[in-house]
Amino acid sequence: MTPEMVTTIGQQALWTTMLIAAPLLLSALAVGLLVGIFQAATQINEMTMSFIPKLLVLVLALVAAGPWMLRVIVNYTEQLMAEIPSLIS
Repeated sequence: MTPEMVTTIGQQALWTTMLIAAPLLLSALAVGLLVGIFQAATQINEMTMSFIPKLLVLVLALVAAGPWMLRVIVNYTEQLMAEIPSLIS
């Protein structure tokens, strides 16, 4: 196994991680921004006001993107396992 192979595997792992995390992080970012704007406009500084909507949106995003996220990680794992013989030699 050459250093280039290790670098490629690490790069693919990071890319897969980014793809899996993106829907949840982007939805939390959008809701946090909207709640922050609402709190700034109304001057309500309640901590649960930002936590509860984010939690609900994260659950909805996980339900919506969960099957796709599972397919991505399974495809990556299958690809990695299929490459094991070529990595050993």
